[in-house]
Amino acid sequence: MSTSPVNSIAIRWSHYRLDLDRRTHVMGVLNVTPDSFSDGGRFFERDRAIEQGIDMARQGADILDVGGESTRPYSKRVPAEEELNRVIPVIEGLKREVEVPISIDTVKAQVAREALRSGASMVNDVSALRFDLDMIRVVAEAGVPVILMHMKGMPEDMQVEPVYDRVLPEIIGFLRDVLDRARRGGIRRDLTIVDPGIGFGKTFDHNLEILSELKQLRRLKRPVLVGTSRKAFIGHLLKKDVEERETGTMATLAAAVMNGAHIVRAHDVGKAVETVRVIDAIKRGRIEETVNSKQ
Repeated sequence: MSTSPVNSIAIRWSHYRLDLDRRTHVMGVLNVTPDSFSDGGRFFERDRAIEQGIDMARQGADILDVGGESTRPYSKRVPAEEELNRVIPVIEGLKREVEVPISIDTVKAQVAREALRSGASMVNDVSALRFDLDMIRVVAEAGVPVILMHMKGMPEDMQVEPVYDRVLPEIIGFLRDVLDRARRGGIRRDLTIVDPGIGFGKTFDHNLEILSELKQLRRLKRPVLVGTSRKAFIGHLLKKDVEERETGTMATLAAAVMNGAHIVRAHDVGKAVETVRVIDAIKRGRIEETVNSKQ
């Protein structure tokens, strides 16, 4: 079976390289917030957050995503100064300890700018450059990758009866427009990543449809990131609380990879790395030489 990709998608910047053709990459989620839906603020304290980030890197995370403002449904915004106080010490600490790129998860240009100065090297903007118009300039001048996510509405109201005529075409149209706006603002297209926004202004059924039809996002010719980790639709399906959703999470990550995801976002990095390694091998039809085939 041939393993050469038809359309090569790799991201190169500074001294980093994400070989997304070769294998699926795992982004470790590090919430430095007191109100995270997924971990209840376990890593709100600086030293614990740094320790967790180091552990994720050891488990095989390709990217660490540090966020200081919750974007769970119905969450409230926090001032930029508070967000900076949460994330900057953690980014500075991680930069000294890990070699993988650090992503700043924020919708605020000021936070992104200071995070990039402090050691971050990617921006994950769930608003897709819409909430802070200065974000385009910050990303363009820094020359770093940016993750552009689809969200219907705002975190405060996105889950209040979201309605679509056709969910995938609407998401694709939204992301195509955002990619065009980013290009016009000076952001290199080869540094853009798209995210369909599982759980952001979608019903449970919308989330399932997106995962099932994820291959449609190939039309955008950009790497696709999917974040399903511990989300409510998994809990609804399995009747599990947030801390009991890892099995369901890994099932959704497997589906995402089989259907074209290049990067998956996860809280339990160790399990995610193992899951995507198996799914990647199934897609290739063989085991890489770096894996001991006798095990």
